[in-house]
Amino acid sequence: MLDIEPWLDLEPGSKGVIDVEDWAEIRRLHRAEGLSIKAIVRRTGLARNTVRDALRCDVPPRYERVSLGSAVDAVEVRVRELLAEFPEMPATVIAERIGWTRGITILRDRVAELRPLFVPPDPCQRTSYMPGELAQWDLWQPDVEIPLGFGQTDKLWVVTSVAGFSRFIGGWMVPSRVAHDVLGGMWQVLGQFGAVPRRAVWDQEGCIGAWRQGRQVLTRDFQAFRGALGMGAILCGPNDPEAKGLVERANGYLETSFLPGRHFDDASDFNRQLVGWLRRANNRVHATTRVRPSEAIFEDRGAMMSFPAVGPDVSLRFSTRLPRDHYVRVDTNDYSVNPRFVGRRVEVRVTLDEVTVICEGTEVARHRRCLAKHQSILHPDHARALRAMRAEQIVATAFEAAVEERDLTDYDRALGVA
Repeated sequence: MLDIEPWLDLEPGSKGVIDVEDWAEIRRLHRAEGLSIKAIVRRTGLARNTVRDALRCDVPPRYERVSLGSAVDAVEVRVRELLAEFPEMPATVIAERIGWTRGITILRDRVAELRPLFVPPDPCQRTSYMPGELAQWDLWQPDVEIPLGFGQTDKLWVVTSVAGFSRFIGGWMVPSRVAHDVLGGMWQVLGQFGAVPRRAVWDQEGCIGAWRQGRQVLTRDFQAFRGALGMGAILCGPNDPEAKGLVERANGYLETSFLPGRHFDDASDFNRQLVGWLRRANNRVHATTRVRPSEAIFEDRGAMMSFPAVGPDVSLRFSTRLPRDHYVRVDTNDYSVNPRFVGRRVEVRVTLDEVTVICEGTEVARHRRCLAKHQSILHPDHARALRAMRAEQIVATAFEAAVEERDLTDYDRALGVA
């Protein structure tokens, strides 16, 4: 895998560094239009090595400022020694012991970061289209309440798409309109297409992009997604519904032919029924093309781009330190984590279906994603681990509290009583 470190530690716009938009456009020119590096250099005006690096790198460039370090670094070893011996020692006392003469705030922050390493865990519970040219995309909200669990229901969103040449329809229900869910839905629909259209047509959806000062501006998440695929993007202008009439008509088709008379147990059941219905719908002769989309898709797919070796990451990721109650929050829900990892930094990954928590390469929690609101999800294994830790703590406390019992005659003799 290509080391992406050359992207780092340089100011955006400086020599040798490109932003994510240029990176995505370079990959589109190479993958979709088949331009050589030399041709891309002439078109974009970028340096040859910059273009070469962009084509080699499967992940978008990112900027990170070089850390200048902290004054606390010089005394961290001594702080660790004190915490190893006295885990509960206050930061003010540590400052006195090490002769700290600077501001207490930065020292207190470092102590708070280091202390969990020494304190035992203490949990508390488009006319005509060329093959492969484009696909139109939209978000459709069916007028049906989907059970979410815990007695809750809601109207969810469906990422829908129509391939321009074949009129092949794809769709997938997602929990929300946020970027990682919508892009996850797009990834599922591209799997139904079996290849990547050269351009994607979207409305000005918040997580996709918008027109600003006569120029379309795409979000960073969507830039990273399309850049990984080498796919172009077109945003419809305001008040221009005809620009993506194919997918709008497909949404109407779904409203009148798929929804009536159906009941759904949950979002997964909706997707199972939708995929099954789409197999039949795509096998019908299309009124305009007079061809079955399920047959035309082969020609369409042959002109599309293949999937890259490294697909886009469509999950939500964030890092946090596991609190004492050993739960991490995703949206409005709390998911339990193995309580033995309380106080340690964990990485949380959220997909359409799962919530996974990793600590230093070890999976410490995996939950089915809950679409209901304001719920606490406790895994049985985590409940058992919590009970075991409590039992261990009780035994340790009882052992420490044990004292010697003396014979009463010892007190008589001490008092001179016969």
